[in-house]
This record gives sequence, C-alpha cells and structure tokens, in this order.
Amino acid sequence: MGKRSQKSSVLMVCVGNLCRSPIAEAVMRDLVARAGLQGEWHVESAGIEDWHSGHQPDERALNVLARHNIEYNGKARVLAPEDFLEFDYIFAMDLSNLAALRRMAPKGTTAKLLILGNFGLKPDERIIEDPYYDIGEASFEEIYRQCSIACRNFLKQARLKQIM
Repeated sequence: MGKRSQKSSVLMVCVGNLCRSPIAEAVMRDLVARAGLQGEWHVESAGIEDWHSGHQPDERALNVLARHNIEYNGKARVLAPEDFLEFDYIFAMDLSNLAALRRMAPKGTTAKLLILGNFGLKPDERIIEDPYYDIGEASFEEIYRQCSIACRNFLKQARLKQIM
C-alpha cells in the first residue's frame, strides 16, 4: 500500500493479530482520523502466525476499544511477504515479534522494522506484553494506554520527518 500510493503506511504486528496489533491499529486509525489525516495514512495489522486468520479480535480488546469510543471491524490476517515491500513501517509489539520480522523479511525489504513502544514510552514500558492468557481486561487497558502514547508520538515524529 505505502509504495503504491502517496499515503504513508503502517502495519502493526503481534503473534496472532488477536490482541495487541488490532488495538494498535485501531488507536492509530483513530488518531489519524482525529487529526484529519486519513488521506495521508494507511493503517493495518497482521499476525506472525496463522492461528487466528479470519477471526475477530479478542473480545477483551474490543471491549477496551469500545470503552474509548473506538470502533474496530477488522479480522485477523497473517503477515505476507509482500507486506515488507508495501508498508513503510512495520511495528512489532515486543522483541520476539521484531526478531521474527527480521527473520521473515525478504531480500529487498523496504519497510522500517520498529518496536512500537520505542515511541514515547518509558524504558520499562516499551515492551507491549501479550495479554492473551491473562484473566480480565486490565492488561488490555494497559495495552491501549501504551499504544495511545506510542502511536501519538510516532505520528508526531513521522509528520516532522524525524524517523530514520
């Protein structure tokens, strides 16, 4: 998407595209919309593994987004080799995701592979932990908080062309 259009493009990635990356995608889309930048940005999410393709995000993720008045209708999909060429930025939620992205990246990859939490979060908060096995929604609320800060900071830096 990013290389075929004038829009900058972001792909949020976690293991299964069920918890963290859909929240990050929804938060980023919401920030882009609130800033009136829909014509400038394209945002999606994907999973490293194909375990949940075609499924809606975890209900707890959807509940947290709804509490923050963010609608999300996406379905899980697996990361594809062409994503590394079509997106400008591919964000991992943790170091394991980043290592997997680096292993999977085909020769000639043009996307910047980054950790989302490196944008504005304190050093001890930069890893966005997988909440899949947690009970309740508290960890999903924390992910929303982390993604809100990181996405806002990334968008600001990207608009100022401060990302190398």
